[in-house]
This record gives sequence, C-alpha cells and structure tokens, in this order.
Amino acid sequence: MEWNWSAVGDFMPMFWDGLLVTLQALVLGALLAFALGLVWAMAQRSSLAVVRWPVNILTEFVRNTPLLVQLFFLYYVLPEWGVTLSAMVTGVVGLGLHYSTYTAEVYRAGIDGVPAGQWEAAKALSLPRTRTWGAVILPQAIRRVVPALGNYVIAMLKDTPMIFVIGVMEMLGQARQFASETFLTVEVFTVVGVAFIVISYPASLLMRALERRLVR
Repeated sequence: MEWNWSAVGDFMPMFWDGLLVTLQALVLGALLAFALGLVWAMAQRSSLAVVRWPVNILTEFVRNTPLLVQLFFLYYVLPEWGVTLSAMVTGVVGLGLHYSTYTAEVYRAGIDGVPAGQWEAAKALSLPRTRTWGAVILPQAIRRVVPALGNYVIAMLKDTPMIFVIGVMEMLGQARQFASETFLTVEVFTVVGVAFIVISYPASLLMRALERRLVR
C-alpha cells in the first residue's frame, strides 16, 4: 500500500483544529472532575445523612452508567426539561461529571490516608473545621493522590473521542469527516492514533516519575 503524503498534508489543518478542541475539552473536563470530585469526597464524609446519601447515590449512578449514555442524556434529554447546552459544553460537563466520581474515590483514599494524629492535633488546637480541612488535611491528602489524578486525566484523554457523537469536532471527528470526503482512512486515522500516543505516553511517564518523587 502506498502512503499518500499529500492527503496527510491536506488533513493537517483539520487535525490541528481537532487537536485544539480535544485539549480544550480535556483541560476543562479535568478541572471540573477535580473540583467536583473533591466536593463529592467531602460530602460523603458528612455527618448529615441528607447530604451524604444523595451524593452516594449520584456517584454510584454515574460511575455505573456508560459515559456515552450520559452524553446523550445531557445533550438530548435535558433540553426537554428546559436546559439546553452547546455540544462543547455538554462534552466538558459529561467528561467532568463522569470522571469526578472516580476522582472522588481517589480523594477519599487520600483523606483516609492522613494519620489520625493530624485530626487530633487540629482538634487539640481548636482549629475551625474549615481551617482543619484547608490547612491540615487537604494539603496532605492531595499530595498523596496527585499521580492517581494524573492517570485519570490520561484516561479522560482517551475518552474524548466520544464527544464526537454529539457533534464536537475533536481529532477523531475531524478525521472521520475528512475520510468520508476523501476515502483516505489509513492515513488520517494513523495520524490521530499517533497523536494520542504522543500525548498520552509521555504523560504516563511523567506520572510515574511524579509518583516516585512523592513517595520518597
């Protein structure tokens, strides 16, 4: 099979557009997942059942349903209830919400790993609850879980092609559109596959190095 280099050149403008959209969805989705995950983790430790149980039900439901179904629900069902989101916003919210249920478990493990003496010391010093969390518990907990959070960012990167089903033209969406017009599938999908490897593999090496550094 002869490689069509001119086709690759023709595809590159669309590829760069798709890459930019992919990275935007990844960064915004990850930030949302980190923020919501922390909220879920802290709510699950609440002494109030009215706070704890709804969050437990929500996280279990989201974690045990496919991301694709959640994207369809956000994009096609919510408008029936008067809530309409753009395709990009839906993709970011879907990715962030889905992965927040996993980052919540990561945060929970980090919080549980803080020695009991730290809680007791904060209580002995009569620190307010907000200061106990902000100055004592969370800095130690988050430091422990940074590598695990990074691994979920890499997993989210590999799930970004799913947002194409609601019309977001990320890398794979651009590749499918170009291939449908030119019938040159091998070249464009190879470029996209290599791009994912180029982004995800160095990131995984960075996470491993960071994990080794943090456990010292």
